[in-house]
Amino acid sequence: MRAWAELLRVSALFSVPGDALAGAAAVGRRPGRGTALAIGASLCLYEAGMALNDWADRDEDAVDRPHRPIPSGRISPAAALGAAGALTATGLALAARAGRPALTVATGLAATVWAYDLHLKHTKAGPAAMAAARSLDLLLGATAAATGMARGTGAGASGGGGRPDNVAGPKATAGAIRTAGPAAAILPPPARGGLTGALPALPAALVLGAHTYGVTAVSRHETQGGSTGTPLAVLATTTALAAVVLGERWGRWGRSGQGPVGLTTTSPAFAGAAPHPEARLTRALDSGAGPGRALPLEGLPGWAAALGAAPQSGGGLPGQSAAPGAASRPEGTLGGGLPGWAPAGPGAGPGPVARVESLLGRTAADPTRLLTLALTGAYLRTAGPPLLHAALNPSPPLTQRAVGGGIRAMIPLQAALAARAGSPVTGLAVMGLVPLARSLARKVSLT
Repeated sequence: MRAWAELLRVSALFSVPGDALAGAAAVGRRPGRGTALAIGASLCLYEAGMALNDWADRDEDAVDRPHRPIPSGRISPAAALGAAGALTATGLALAARAGRPALTVATGLAATVWAYDLHLKHTKAGPAAMAAARSLDLLLGATAAATGMARGTGAGASGGGGRPDNVAGPKATAGAIRTAGPAAAILPPPARGGLTGALPALPAALVLGAHTYGVTAVSRHETQGGSTGTPLAVLATTTALAAVVLGERWGRWGRSGQGPVGLTTTSPAFAGAAPHPEARLTRALDSGAGPGRALPLEGLPGWAAALGAAPQSGGGLPGQSAAPGAASRPEGTLGGGLPGWAPAGPGAGPGPVARVESLLGRTAADPTRLLTLALTGAYLRTAGPPLLHAALNPSPPLTQRAVGGGIRAMIPLQAALAARAGSPVTGLAVMGLVPLARSLARKVSLT
């Protein structure tokens, strides 16, 4: 049994569940059935990669690591290869239970794992392949969660579909929304599922992939040592990733860390974190609108926030003029915001809603920001010192410690990404895996 534990590196298993949990948080979902299936699939595919890795490296390990299970004769090569195949099939089967989009992502993940172990590992594309695998693992969790949300809120779902389990995001809005005023319009409910619904998780997946790239680059020197530049470069990358996690915005595909500039966090669209613009749109609807009900005037800030606009003092109903100095926008265009609204900027009129709080003030007033800051600090504390030691003394033992530190640092990084997505409870749950991983690492080596 110990031989199999060493072959599969079970002490590294605790770095896997956080991928799916962070992915679910990025699309505004509380862990549910789809997340559980994604975690199971991820664990199986991760262990398949471990078994396949030792099978592919059995000749090399016979020279550099004769104590490993296959070179030492404790596990036969055929048994290791058979385990890799069985675990891959099980992982894909679990992903299929989460839906066809999740199976699509899992298939890409499995193909990447096998390609890395059988060929890419010893090429320049090796670190990129491992980074892609970890990014796909997070997207697997996001896709499974988004697919479950779409099934529960889709128009064709009978009986309302599955119960939504958002972390901080939208309730399901089944049915059209009628706006108020003479130019009333029917707006469809925001609902994205499958691969498209996982797009808000793309920035988090890229962050996790970048960290994995660095860990893999360092691991290429763990048996021979001798590299000073690589640990230093990865240390700089680690610091940059921490800054990205603590940054204000993800970009067009992700969610913002706060509302658009010019809106305070007390507006209807920002009464808590929301996973993406459509979630903020639904949050605005929940402030007073619903199926078949008119959207009240006080709900307009939430609509504009969801559409990427900032309020102007000139009014926002059709027929009203925008604030002086604001660029005119044709009515009915989403890119330009609602009539009477314009993007925040030099032309935006001053007022209470246009006041921009300082980053320090927002952090001190927001427990979730404070938690994200603490988790990001734990990430730096876990990954940074071993990398610095390996750079100062690039011996094999210290390089292996740097690799182990990078693997362990994935857990606080996943927790920070979940908290940043507005899921502090999920972040704390992921961070709870740290003592378990530390305890098991004392018995079974991470590398």
